[in-house]
Amino acid sequence: MDNATTLNNDFFSNLDTSVNPLEDFYSFSCGHWLANNPVPPDKSRWGAFNELMETNMNRLREILEDCERHAQDGDKKTTMLGNFYRSAMDTDIIERARFQPITEFLSDIDSIKTLDSVRKMVTKLHRVGLAPLYRVFTSNDYRNSSVYSLYIYQGGLSLPDRDYYIQESFSQIRRDYLEHLSRMFSLLGMEKEKAESSAASVLEIETQIAKHSRSRVELRDSEKNYNPVEFNQLEIRFPELGLTDHLKGLQVPGIEFTVIGQPEYFEFLSGFIAERSLDDLKLYLKWQVLHSASPFLFSEIEQENFDMFGRKLMGQKYQEPRWKKAVGIIDDSIGELLGEKFVEKYFTKEARERMAIMVDDIKSVFLERLRKISWMGEKTRERAIRKFERFRTKIGHPDKFRDYNGLKIEPDDLLGNIIRSQEFEIRRQMLRCGGNVDRNEWLMTPPTVNAYFSPNDNEIVFPAGILQPPFFDLNADDAINYGAIGAVISHEITHGYDDQGRRFDESGNLSEWWSPEDGARFKNLADKVVKLYSSAEVLPGLHVNGELTLGENIADIGGVSIAFEALNKRLLKDPSLDRVVNGFTPQQRFFISFAQIWRSNSLEPTTRMLLTVDTHSPDKIRGTLPVYNHPEFWNVFQSYSKGNETAKQGRDFIEIW
Repeated sequence: MDNATTLNNDFFSNLDTSVNPLEDFYSFSCGHWLANNPVPPDKSRWGAFNELMETNMNRLREILEDCERHAQDGDKKTTMLGNFYRSAMDTDIIERARFQPITEFLSDIDSIKTLDSVRKMVTKLHRVGLAPLYRVFTSNDYRNSSVYSLYIYQGGLSLPDRDYYIQESFSQIRRDYLEHLSRMFSLLGMEKEKAESSAASVLEIETQIAKHSRSRVELRDSEKNYNPVEFNQLEIRFPELGLTDHLKGLQVPGIEFTVIGQPEYFEFLSGFIAERSLDDLKLYLKWQVLHSASPFLFSEIEQENFDMFGRKLMGQKYQEPRWKKAVGIIDDSIGELLGEKFVEKYFTKEARERMAIMVDDIKSVFLERLRKISWMGEKTRERAIRKFERFRTKIGHPDKFRDYNGLKIEPDDLLGNIIRSQEFEIRRQMLRCGGNVDRNEWLMTPPTVNAYFSPNDNEIVFPAGILQPPFFDLNADDAINYGAIGAVISHEITHGYDDQGRRFDESGNLSEWWSPEDGARFKNLADKVVKLYSSAEVLPGLHVNGELTLGENIADIGGVSIAFEALNKRLLKDPSLDRVVNGFTPQQRFFISFAQIWRSNSLEPTTRMLLTVDTHSPDKIRGTLPVYNHPEFWNVFQSYSKGNETAKQGRDFIEIW
């Protein structure tokens, strides 16, 4: 049986044709798969992305096991990967080490005598990738995308979002978290009473931090989160934080300013750390170390961490196998080195070429839309086209992989390897401050099952990891590919013109290049998208946050619309592709394929968490509302309409892109 037939059989076997697609398209497209693919006990959700991630994980495991076998007689890259994998898999060494890998940090915290020592400890922890109190990172400057700037953002929380600390709906999670804190401090050696009081202090500190943090919706606002502060003003604005010494400790070169994402948070924080007792601050820092290290320590600590953050928070029943954890750690730590091996073995020149053709097809449709979209005025249209003409596309992997020369990876030191990898990356990021942006850098590793749009770089990026079935298949017909990866391509392009992406010009700079009238017309359409998605009830009484998910929802709506037109143009170029398969036309297969990439089952605690923190709508909503919003869907499936009425009659479609 050839691959195309196999794919089609898998594709059609996912359907539940007992359901009317006009009434429940998600169940029609995915119903059989949903019924036969419950969430595995070591997962909190399971869908098309997870299936492909599982495939990639197995491939990465084979690569790493081979590297481990040849760690002593292979090249330098093989040795580094093999040693890292061995360190993650050798649980005997990890069990014997107990708390030894973090003893130095805990001892340093115990020896703190002054507030200045607290600040120095924060710097030490930031150097190794922890983020107590706040986060420091580098990225393209929003106003001058050709150079790297330093950003300082709110942070310091252990639960997924500030809402977990302040919303009544998460009160049980807070009780569980308080008990978890106490148990962790007990494992560290504290007496019961001391562990309980320490837990209460940490929770109270994090609650205060949460109350003064911006919401997820506010954090989406690019303008509001771009607040340059001159370097010599940091001590004046935030006198107790010691930010100038902190940045010097991170080896940040001489810079004129840094971007403070949330100034009011840092004004609060400056006073807050001056008012808190040293004992409380030391407990908080000790918790930051213990919490961050716990997934990589001995089994008792590791299991307690999972019980809170896997089982109680996410609903997950069991931890994933050790080898999967090892693969994930290495992908997080030295992912481009691992990705280089992955690409050598699994990514083909043919896949890259076929993707390039699809990207060109979809870009041509989007350009036509820009030229004729009715709500956009001519001056704004001219700039929008100019921006589009400077769009870049990256497919598969970087042309030059990252160099990890100088990074020490030992076969018997898992947490040490993680810390050194993080320190290596933090140093790389800090030293580039003020320098020219590397336009060849990737923000995802090659095996990643995802894609992204970078507003500062004005580019769309598709790692090799996602360019496989069910998203992309060289042997699949175009209807299926355009409904899957085609919609992903057009989704990412549309991000350049969503509610945040549109604020960045053709050079990737944050600027107001739209006319006020066009901006108002766009906002009117965006408000309709917010209203549409906010009406979607996911769990009893819980709806999609239409403001938080606005950008992704705009991109989903545009993605379906643009990819569908691109498919029809492709069918006109090659009429032999316009054929019925198993009773379904290419247009029907397109919509089904789109819905199927969002097939997913999710545990209720995970769904609740994602509704709070995720800028994407739940998968069922993603597979449904963009399709229902497309006028042609109702024509394509008109035969399922009951009676003689027109299926799309009376519907209000949002035609934003």
